[in-house]
Amino acid sequence: VVKEKNRMGECPVWEERESTLVYVDINSQKVCRWSPLTNEVQSVSVDARVGSVALRQCGGYVIALGTRFAFLDWDTQAVTTILELEQDKPNNRFNDGKVDPKGRFFAGTMAEETAPGVRARQQGALYTLFPNHSVIKQLDQVDISNGLDWSLDHRTFFHIDSLAYAVHAFSYDMHTGKIACPKLLYHLEKEEQMPDGMCIDAEGKLWVACIDGGRVIRIDPETGKRIQTVRLPTPRITSCCFGGKDYSEMYVTSAYDGLDETTLAKEPHAGEIFKITGLGVKGIPQNFYAA
Repeated sequence: VVKEKNRMGECPVWEERESTLVYVDINSQKVCRWSPLTNEVQSVSVDARVGSVALRQCGGYVIALGTRFAFLDWDTQAVTTILELEQDKPNNRFNDGKVDPKGRFFAGTMAEETAPGVRARQQGALYTLFPNHSVIKQLDQVDISNGLDWSLDHRTFFHIDSLAYAVHAFSYDMHTGKIACPKLLYHLEKEEQMPDGMCIDAEGKLWVACIDGGRVIRIDPETGKRIQTVRLPTPRITSCCFGGKDYSEMYVTSAYDGLDETTLAKEPHAGEIFKITGLGVKGIPQNFYAA
């Protein structure tokens, strides 16, 4: 549905109040907004790689870029820093993020590659930005903090550390926002490649985007089993969310960075955004950052 190619399209969020899909292109340092009504893509350039975007209750967005949390005012394009983190790790940046059921913004970090396929291990962390702008570190020694979401009863937090090739489930305390007691939920099979972004549907099942696996997979957290696979027409599938007027459509982002020229020539859809219909299941609305 979006032909405008992204180097590293990520973190799609359906914004019901605008009937638009908001997402980031990490490596182009842009926050983008696509309207299905006009088919127009608007974007705001920022001064660092932007890993994630989420909706703010009062309008505009909260973003995680470089190693800082910030607000983005879409109308003025102003970016206001809330807090800087990990200033001792110049090679780190924020990656995926999402707002929890109480309006707190969870986002994690990762080390950038220093050469193709080479990165320092266990340099990342997972943080929570509270509505009062305080921050706590939830996880340490993470490789690539990635997809995240919460169970429908808000008792479980799901999280992906991509280089573990797995989805983990944590107990989640809605009152404090703290996570604890990780356990392995699903380990990806070889052809599924590496897990990236993730979302939950209205039946409480998880959808995981498989980067270099060219698919999204549906996992049942109760059984830890994969129950569905949807293949997409390009390999570097990065993230997914539900949207549309009744949240029955799935939007899927992709990337073309990381593909060599020969592969790119065979992959005309790399970096585009796709819509999947007919899944027979709906999603749930995104939470708003409560400040």
